Amino acid sequence: MTDTTSPLADNTVTLDQPITRGDQVIEQLTLRKPAAGELRGIALAELLQLDVGAIIKLLPRITTPAITEHDARLMDPADLLDAGGKIAGFLLKKAARAELSPIA
Repeated sequence: MTDTTSPLADNTVTLDQPITRGDQVIEQLTLRKPAAGELRGIALAELLQLDVGAIIKLLPRITTPAITEHDARLMDPADLLDAGGKIAGFLLKKAARAELSPIA
């Protein structure tokens, strides 16, 4: 059974301001939980504090479709915050996520 209240279950960011590259328009990003190696060079505390630089550095490593750091720098702040919140959720242990999840 899939836990739909978990941050891992809701890993799609629908962009208020789509990313445009030539003819390609990206309206949604799917984020996946990063592996430890993908976090290299990024302080976990910065991600948990929603540090803009840390989020911009990590997004190209974990998004589908793939975006560049340049794309991430041009994102609408609300979209970047949404992605950062999902990233912070990925870093929590299951027990901590369960405590934060609303009870249905």
